[in-house]
Amino acid sequence: MLSTLYDAISPTAVVITSISLMLFLGFAMTRVTKKLKLPNVTAYILVGVLISPYCFDLVPPGIIEGMDFLSDIALAFIAFGTGEFFRVSILRRNGPRVILVSLIESAVTALSIFALMFFVLRTGLAIAIVLSALAVVISPSSTMMTIRQTGSKGDFVDTLLQVSALDDVVGLLFFSVAVSIGAAAEGTGVGFLDIITPVLVNLAVILVGCLFGLFMKLLMSHRSQDNRLIVSVALLFAFCGICAVCDVSPLLGCMSMGTVYINISDDDKLFKQLNYFSPPLLLLFFVRSGAGFNLDALLHSGGAVGAVPLIGVSLVYFAVRIAAKYGGAFVGCAAAKKSKNVRNYLGLALIPQAGVAIGLSALGARSLGGTAGDALQTIILASSILYEFVGPGCAKLSLYLSGAYSDKLEDLTTVEEHTADGDPRPSVEILIERIQKIQQELPGHNAMSEEEAAFLEGAEEHLAAMGARHHNGKLR
Repeated sequence: MLSTLYDAISPTAVVITSISLMLFLGFAMTRVTKKLKLPNVTAYILVGVLISPYCFDLVPPGIIEGMDFLSDIALAFIAFGTGEFFRVSILRRNGPRVILVSLIESAVTALSIFALMFFVLRTGLAIAIVLSALAVVISPSSTMMTIRQTGSKGDFVDTLLQVSALDDVVGLLFFSVAVSIGAAAEGTGVGFLDIITPVLVNLAVILVGCLFGLFMKLLMSHRSQDNRLIVSVALLFAFCGICAVCDVSPLLGCMSMGTVYINISDDDKLFKQLNYFSPPLLLLFFVRSGAGFNLDALLHSGGAVGAVPLIGVSLVYFAVRIAAKYGGAFVGCAAAKKSKNVRNYLGLALIPQAGVAIGLSALGARSLGGTAGDALQTIILASSILYEFVGPGCAKLSLYLSGAYSDKLEDLTTVEEHTADGDPRPSVEILIERIQKIQQELPGHNAMSEEEAAFLEGAEEHLAAMGARHHNGKLR
């Protein structure tokens, strides 16, 4: 195959060619998934599977293994962006009730998956407990994309965003403990320190992340837009490096960094700039994750956890997690006395699972090692592909059913249906006014996203500053 041709060229050329191929094929596949109304993440994972050694073998295995660091970087960007949703002003409104919903829903999900894996499928303690932790986390990027596309707003959306972020916090704390217990179970057994140590370590990581958030605010003062982007990326990479040295996940620390920064600066433009900057990195991460997908183990009888084939474990995990998320959210909302619409439909919006889970599964596979690590990553990748097919659709359905958005003309605009005298206005006149209002609110044909606008503003400011320096230099 193509990868054998790489032996004849230099290692540098191999790396550059492989990255170029991953970027281009990832983009090309989105042209297909867009027609099928599927998210980009699905395209990236599928491309990774296709170029892997188990399929067309287009990228050397050494390149795939050498890009392992991308999971840390991707988690850092995802987590920092999630921190934007923890504004104190928003949490004050319904924080305690949202925390209750998240804790109950997370507990129901984790306990359901653990009971299924450990007692029914008998996968062993290591895989059962780590999978139960991973089942808690969701994909905030998929959820946010759906909310932006539909223009949804209201209590349902506020609750969804906060529960999504809290689920990832709870899931990561549990994951840190679960990985330590799982690694110990694969070795010498589980002790008290295996449980308490990761909790203390993650508390320390959160504290350091808060300090990085303060430091970021200090460095951002009076910086040009391009330098703000450089400083923020440098700090995120530095934090990832510290976490890698300590062999801990950067997720919680980067989330706390983003939370502290947004609350002391109220600077949401930086998050938009990073969102516009990060797609190539996230594309490479998801393609690399798909390339590490052990397709042989999933499809052949040799790949199994205990007596159960991995494809069976993946399908059961996929189905039970959906039921547990919905049931847990329903019970949590009922306990928190949330409205009927939130209670009935929140669970549907919590189904998407990709970025955070895939990144954590890569870290978990690294910690568990061996057959257990490979099985863990294969199960999560296989189920994530399924979740990316059904998750965004379920999230959009939940937003529609809850009334967070509507496609009915009378719900899109508000017009006066009676004259000043109290007489009903003609229906044609009301319809024309509604259409005119909708036309005024629609973006122009060439309108750009908030992320693109923020990034372009930074580029224009940089060019203006360069021009001013050049002009002053000529005056001298």
